[in-house]
Amino acid sequence: MTSLFHSYRFGDLTLPNRLVMAPMTRIRAAADGLATPSMATYYAQRATAGLIVTEGVQPSLVGQSSPGTPGLHTDEQVAAWRPVTAAVHASGGRIFAQLMHGGRVSHPDTTGSVPVGPSAVPAVGEVFTPTGPKPAPVPRALDTAEVPEHAESYALAARRAVDAGFDGVELHGANGYLISQFLSSNANLRTDRYGGSTANRIRFAVEAVAATAAAVGGHRTGIRLSPAAGFWGVEETDSAALYAELLTELARLDLAYVHLEATADEEVLLGLRRAWPGTLIMNPVLPMGAKQTGLAEADHWLGLGAELISFGRAFLANPDLVERLRGGLPLAPVDETTYYQGGDAGYLTYPAYQHTAA
Repeated sequence: MTSLFHSYRFGDLTLPNRLVMAPMTRIRAAADGLATPSMATYYAQRATAGLIVTEGVQPSLVGQSSPGTPGLHTDEQVAAWRPVTAAVHASGGRIFAQLMHGGRVSHPDTTGSVPVGPSAVPAVGEVFTPTGPKPAPVPRALDTAEVPEHAESYALAARRAVDAGFDGVELHGANGYLISQFLSSNANLRTDRYGGSTANRIRFAVEAVAATAAAVGGHRTGIRLSPAAGFWGVEETDSAALYAELLTELARLDLAYVHLEATADEEVLLGLRRAWPGTLIMNPVLPMGAKQTGLAEADHWLGLGAELISFGRAFLANPDLVERLRGGLPLAPVDETTYYQGGDAGYLTYPAYQHTAA
């Protein structure tokens, strides 16, 4: 049976194990979306993961969802990321940047402009702003002629990511952000070629991924998806068929991987596993749910055909998660109060396991 600690090769990368550090927002970037020395230390501490996927990185200013997140749309941001990728590589790791366009999940107080989306339908709930949570505003519906430039923004950011030293990129197509909004049946009320039928609603996702793969290579391009997740009020009335059709189209692009979240019934997810011929990263538990991924959940999905398993919160408090799991060592709990507070506490202060003499 495949073990979590077996090596795996995709694209130009050989992963020493099958653990992936999932993307997790930490709100630690400096002004103007610049990566910091603390971010270099944070990711390097976790470089024993088979693959690291960073927190969401905005591909454009209008694509920024929350304050304090990093970007990849200016030369200064590229320069700021280079020490981060260099630190990970010097520690023996591999790192992809997650490209995240927030779409309607944003606020003018954060970006200086009205958020955009497929339709003028606001997200459900409050969004983060520099002065605290505020109700999600009504986004400006993109004109048909504008949509391709937002698909292309992922490709432009991907080129910058490679220039910054990243091994590849993951498009954030999950959790109610822009790609997910286009896939939706209630956030996307369009009547043009980007709305209505499943073929039209997957079009933006396919165009964004295709543009990115053309820019940096399919072997450097992945996408994260969350079927039927419901985040930020996004609904999909036909998730199984929608995502099966999407994966059929994406299979033509020879991508590095698809990263699925366990947001739908296992039967639906198994159908998507069968529909996707390439590498599958599986996030086996509901993001931000009560459970955290452990060895049992990882082994379950390896047995069902996933090649790689992503771990989220466990990596926050356990920078040496690979060795803890390999050795059957206890996992440290995460302090949720430090998720988004900024600073190094709860960021760089989780130690590796301390062995004691017998």
